[in-house]
Order: sequence, then structure tokens, then C-alpha cells
Amino acid sequence: MARNWISFPKVEGKASRQAHADLPEGTYEREIGKEGFFGPATHMYHAHPPTGWTDWQGPLRPRAFDLAKLNAISESPWDATDVLGNGAVKFRYWRTSGKMDHLARNADGDELLFVHEGSGHLYCDYGHMEFRDGDYVMLPRSTMWRVECDGDATFLLIEASNDHYFLPDKGMLGPHAVFDPAILDSPAIDEAFQAQQGERETHVALKRGGQVSTMRYPYNPLDAVGWHGNLMPVRINWRDIRPLMSHRYHLPPSAHTTFLSSRFVVCTFVPRPFETDPGALKVPFFHSNDDYDEVIFYHAGDFFSRDNIHPGMLTLHPCGFPHGPHPKALARAFEQTKPGTDEVAVMVDTRDALEIGALPEGVEFTGYVDSWKTKEAAE
Repeated sequence: MARNWISFPKVEGKASRQAHADLPEGTYEREIGKEGFFGPATHMYHAHPPTGWTDWQGPLRPRAFDLAKLNAISESPWDATDVLGNGAVKFRYWRTSGKMDHLARNADGDELLFVHEGSGHLYCDYGHMEFRDGDYVMLPRSTMWRVECDGDATFLLIEASNDHYFLPDKGMLGPHAVFDPAILDSPAIDEAFQAQQGERETHVALKRGGQVSTMRYPYNPLDAVGWHGNLMPVRINWRDIRPLMSHRYHLPPSAHTTFLSSRFVVCTFVPRPFETDPGALKVPFFHSNDDYDEVIFYHAGDFFSRDNIHPGMLTLHPCGFPHGPHPKALARAFEQTKPGTDEVAVMVDTRDALEIGALPEGVEFTGYVDSWKTKEAAE
């Protein structure tokens, strides 16, 4: 059913004529929007930063987790640490090493592997492909697979529970913007794939409903000799992404969408030039994204809008309150000291509230909620 939003243009009081640019002097802009950044929106202009709280009580505060402290190595992705989840998406953090001695199969949904650290080879029903740090590897539901790592490797696993991954509609930009679908790699039935076939006993760890069953074969079931079709695993590296840019306007995160599912989107922040128009914001704008929980996994670089964040950390901003740049970044809202950003991060916006997994003590950075306080407020 088409949505006829209660929507008409109106201006009240002092306001900018263009969102994210030429703010009224001494004000702080906050975007209130529907449907993430795709629906109707209003831009508020405040006398104080919308994140100027001095205290926060209750479970919906912004959270940060240092996943780099999860050091346990596990051979199976089904032993990976559960970080966050709801009925539509599951986040797991998996450290592994060397060669898996079994095959994994996820019957709960499509699986997206983001390679945070390491390199190696992935073997699956469809063939063989190499992987390296910064790769996304999307595995369709119930694909059998295993990895052979060149030493240790770390993955962020993002499951589209009972759902699928799609490419975003790029609209008037055309299908080749951000990344051309031709850049997507798929597995090959090559010599490496053929060499791993054989009559040795192999077991498959099948996950369904969070429970794992084991199937044993007297041979390696990765024995395909060929295939044709348009359903397959795909791989893309963040280095292949050519981000949308505007020198006069700070684009919303939705402009950086890489994959999406029915109840969440996956965006990739990669290095890009800063906006050059003197009146344009050069940091993320304060926003109340009241239909989505926001998750950001910090992969590499200098995270210019955040303090006390390093690679391997993950933040959660539940919906219902404004968030945006930390004070140091806010001080550079209109003038930057560098020509561009130097960060790589994976952002996932989820339509349904996320629950936090049973993480070990010490993984959460409990001071994160206070990181928006100015020095004066902290004292």
C-alpha cells in the first residue's frame, strides 16, 4: 500500500533553507526522520548540542564494545561470540586460525562475512575464492563452506535471519555508481577447488534455529564439476567502493549503502574528501533516527567523528534519542585540518530493537555514554 505521509513544507522561526549547510549562527542542527534517511524529515536548530546530557540512567543509553578483547580462537563459526541480535539480524565476532576441518551451513539465513583481519581461501558449493582484510563475502542461505586462513583471521558475521541480501537501488545515479555490479567476484571451479575434492569423510555443521546438527559424508560434498545460474556467493572489498561525494553537502549514511535486507541496511564508510563549501557541515549531523537502531563496526583508520574509538570496536545507538559527533569533532564542523577522511567502518541500521549478547566482562566501554560531555560539563 502506498504511504500518504502527513507531510507538507513549513518553516518556523530561524532555520536554514538548505539542510546541513548555512546553519543560523550559534545553532546546532538535528535531523528528525522517518524510514531511516529515506522518509520525511524535519531539521531542528537548537541553541545547545542535542547530545549535551549530563547524566543517563536506563538500558537505552549509547553503548560501545571493544571486540578486540575477544581473543578466543574457535574453529567453527557456530562457536563465534554472539554480540547483538534480533529476529532479523545476528552479529557474531569470530576469531579463527588455520584450516577448518568441517563444513558450515547456515539454514537460518544469508550470511555476510566481513573480514576484519587476515587472509586466506574460502571453499564452498560453488567453488573457491581468496579473501583478504576488508572483504565482504555474501553466502546465500544453506551454502556449505569452510575457510583456510593464512594464520589468524577475524570476521564480523552478519546474518540476515530468515531473509536475503540485496543490492541497493541506486536510482538516478544509475546501476554503476558506488560500485559496478561487474566488480563483484564469485567462486571459481579452479584447480584449487578440484584439488580439495576427494573420498575422505567430511562432516557438515548445519545451523537452524540457533541449533547445530551434524551430517557426515564418506566423501567431501564440495564436489561440483560445474554450475550455471544467477544465485551465488559474491565478494567485494571496501577498496573497490567509489563513494558518493558532494563538495557542498554532507551526504547521509544511506548514500553509502552496500547491501540491504528486509529489516536492515549495511553501509560502508570509506575514505573520501571533505566537503569544501565553507557553509557545509563537514562532520555527521546530529540526528534522531527514530525508526532504527544504529550499529557501527570500526575497521581501520582515524574515526574523525568519535573519541576513544579504535579498530575492532563496535558501537550501538538505540533509536529514540539524538546522536552525532563528539565534542572534538563538533569543533571542526565547518573547518577540517585534513583534506579528507581516513576511516573504514561498517554501519548497520536495524528496524527492530537489538539485544546485546552475553559478552565477557571488560568488553564493554562503559564510559562511552559520557564521551559527548564537554570538559566543562564533565567537571
